[in-house]
Formats: sequence, structure tokens, C-alpha cells
Amino acid sequence: MKPRLIFSYLLLILIGCAALYPALWTVLSSFRVGNSLFSDHFIPTKWTLEHYRDLFRDRADRSIPYATWYWNTLKVATASMILGTLIQLLTAYAFSRFRFKGRKSLMTVTLILGMFPGFLSIMALFVIFNTLNLLDTQWALIIVYSAGAALGMFVAKGFFDTIPRSLEEAARIDGASHMKIFTSIILPLSRPIITYISLTTFAGAWVDFIFARMILRSPEQWTLAVGLWNIIDAYNSTEFTLFAAGCVLVAIPITALFMYTQRFLVDGLTAGASKG
Repeated sequence: MKPRLIFSYLLLILIGCAALYPALWTVLSSFRVGNSLFSDHFIPTKWTLEHYRDLFRDRADRSIPYATWYWNTLKVATASMILGTLIQLLTAYAFSRFRFKGRKSLMTVTLILGMFPGFLSIMALFVIFNTLNLLDTQWALIIVYSAGAALGMFVAKGFFDTIPRSLEEAARIDGASHMKIFTSIILPLSRPIITYISLTTFAGAWVDFIFARMILRSPEQWTLAVGLWNIIDAYNSTEFTLFAAGCVLVAIPITALFMYTQRFLVDGLTAGASKG
């Protein structure tokens, strides 16, 4: 075996360990007895499910509405995924298929704005939502997550550009409208990009902390990111194993959604390659 190949394998193993270690440490910590951040043993000597039970039951010294936070996050992420994916696909279709005045300038401005980190607009969003009386509402979060994924729109536009226009021309001869073409021709051929945009939009809304912390004020409105942060902040940083258990449950929907949708992504890309 060549030294370069051996080095490549060693480098991949090192990167894999660096990527898996934090996740594995979090999972094992959620089953560890006690609440300490550090432990003498990487694998727990005693295993317990007490931390998972504590997330869903009230105790005399604390009350953690974890189920409420979970439901809030699921609602916000699902609504943002549906609305955000629809907005991005419609915008990408308009940029890909229509030629109108100011099109290139608008695309350039959208691209430049999308390059800036989203939290730079946090003060402007605070003022806007405060004026509209939308602070401490989940609708404000849905608006932010749905309208803030400009780069996903450009990926969709690039995909739409590869779809032959002859299909649309044939549909127009049969009297199909633009919306009919979009729903009956473009969308069925765009399953890979729909899957990609849906996954990224859902994951972004599911794990976001900055905007959720800024908008949501009352505990019954909090999402998981804000609620889990509050567990560490409110209890003087002594509930790390409880925090780890909450993080493990946070990862379940993302993992399940990815495992379910990856076959659509692979099948769509395979079909596109065979057609080409």
C-alpha cells in the first residue's frame, strides 16, 4: 500500500474520531449517574434512565416543560420547512424561467445579502417584530426561518436551469399555465432539490438558538435550544447529564428525517444521471 494512501486513511480515521467523539460523549453522558460534566470513565460504570425521566416530570426543586419545548420546536420547524421550501422553489422558478427588468440586479443583491450572517439583522428584526407586536410569538420565528434561506434558492435555480425547456413548451402547446407547469412538470423532476431544501430548512429551524432567544421570552413559548440552554444557565451549571439527555432527544427527529428522505435524494440523483 502506498504511503500516500495510508496517510489518507489515517487522516480520515482521525477526522471521523473527531466528529464522532462529541456525539458519543453526549450520548454516554446522558446515561451516566449523577450530574457532573467530567468523569473518570468514558463509558459509564453505572447506567441510568433517570435523566430522561426528569425531562418529562416535575420535581419539587424544578419544573422543566421539556415536552412543551419539544412540541413548540416541532411546530416551528415543520411550518418553516413547508413555507420556506415553497418560497424558495417559487422564487427559484421565477428567476430561472422568467426574464424581467432588474432580474440580474435583484439576484446579485439577494446573493450578497445571503452571504452575511443572519444574526447581523437581529436588531432590525427586533424593532420590526416589536412594532408589529410579534415578539414572543412562534409566528415571528417562522417568518425569520422561512424568509432567511436565500442561498437555498440559488441552488434550486441552478437545478431548474438544467431541466429542458422543451418540456414546458410542449405543455404550453397543450394549454398548460405556468402554475400547472410548475406543479406537474418542474416539481416532480425536482425531488432531489426539494429534499435538500426541506432538510436544511428544517434542521436550521430545529437547532437555532440566536433568533429564538431574541424573539421568545416566556418559557411556555421557548424552543428546545432556548430551553436546554436555560437548564444549564438556571441551575448553576450542575445539570450537564440532564442537558445531555435533552440533546440526545433533540437529535432523533433530524436523524429520522434524514434517514427517511435520503433515499429520495439518492433515487432522484440516480434517475437524473441515467436520463442524462
